[in-house]
Amino acid sequence: MSALQSKFFILKKIKLHDKVFESYISESEIQKSIDRIAKDIHGKYIGKKPVFIGVLNGCFYFAADLMKRIDFDSEISFVKVASYQGTKSTGNVRQLLGLDQKVQDRHVIIIEDIVDTGNTVEAVSEQIHAMGAKSVAIATLLLKPEVYTKNIPIDFAAIEIKPDFVVGYGLDYDGLGRNLNELYVLSKDQKLNTNSNKMNIVLFGPPGAGKGTQAVRLKEEYQLVHLSTGDILRNEIEKNSPLGKKAQTFMDKGELVPDEVVIGMIENYLNEHKDSKGFIFDGFPRTTEQAQALDDLLQKHNTEIDTMLSLEVDDEELVARIVQRGKDSGRADDKNESVIFNRILTYNKKTAPLKDYYKGQGKYNSIDGVGSMEQVFDRLTNAINK
Repeated sequence: MSALQSKFFILKKIKLHDKVFESYISESEIQKSIDRIAKDIHGKYIGKKPVFIGVLNGCFYFAADLMKRIDFDSEISFVKVASYQGTKSTGNVRQLLGLDQKVQDRHVIIIEDIVDTGNTVEAVSEQIHAMGAKSVAIATLLLKPEVYTKNIPIDFAAIEIKPDFVVGYGLDYDGLGRNLNELYVLSKDQKLNTNSNKMNIVLFGPPGAGKGTQAVRLKEEYQLVHLSTGDILRNEIEKNSPLGKKAQTFMDKGELVPDEVVIGMIENYLNEHKDSKGFIFDGFPRTTEQAQALDDLLQKHNTEIDTMLSLEVDDEELVARIVQRGKDSGRADDKNESVIFNRILTYNKKTAPLKDYYKGQGKYNSIDGVGSMEQVFDRLTNAINK
């Protein structure tokens, strides 16, 4: 049965590391396919007391579900080899490790999660034959017939697929995704946001860069929701919500509100504005850990940060702006140049890793923040529209 026959009513997307994957084969489809090959194995091996040998790590899901359906005498053991790095097969199979089961004069069924070029099954099969096995068969969850290059027959293939990279149900991408109950395929569209009309922006900038003013203008220009963590925090406290109460206990002790509480508040805000065209995140994230937590949260909502806009202004200009602001507003902390410099230095030290985080995702945009309000706004919109 081809995976192309699988149908999905909802296309789900997930992000693992730097890659976006989309729904491919459902859990129910997988279970039906395992039912079928379990019956085939039953018909061929009942009374022969075969030895099943699972190839770790990827086979553990498939092996567990397959063995639940084997209701005759059999044994199972596991071995480990390595043939994958990232999304491409290295073609190298290392020594077979971990086999403590005697296979001489036994019927052996090798359990694989996926067979593509066949390098792994060839190496394992040859070694099992060399140990004196009476027969060796291959049972795999997935088979890529278009790229399979070996002469060894694949006796039991639950599902045939195209030569795409898949994760889930035991298969991983650099360690992530094995725990998923269905299969996902590497998406041609590497944007996680499934709604092309939505746009999420992180607006970034040091004290005095004009971030607040530009956030208001961008909100109006693109009809976005301005999500300021300070405003959200005050709103939750005013509502006397459970998260607001929790935040207040930390604030009463003069402590920072923990990231998980802030993320909880942001999630409430996302839920309250599900129909919005997107968000401008202002004041959050401030650290790499917060950016990762925000990415995880947005992934749950099938969306992501589209761009990070960083207003860049040199330190001398920032100090001059803040001092002038202090004269206009009367704020004492905006009049002391040494205090201002310390705030800017702290900002630069804490936020440099965050810039690298978004650069790694290809989302970082440096925006010259010097000039008139209109000039800076034009630079911002040009970066967004591009």
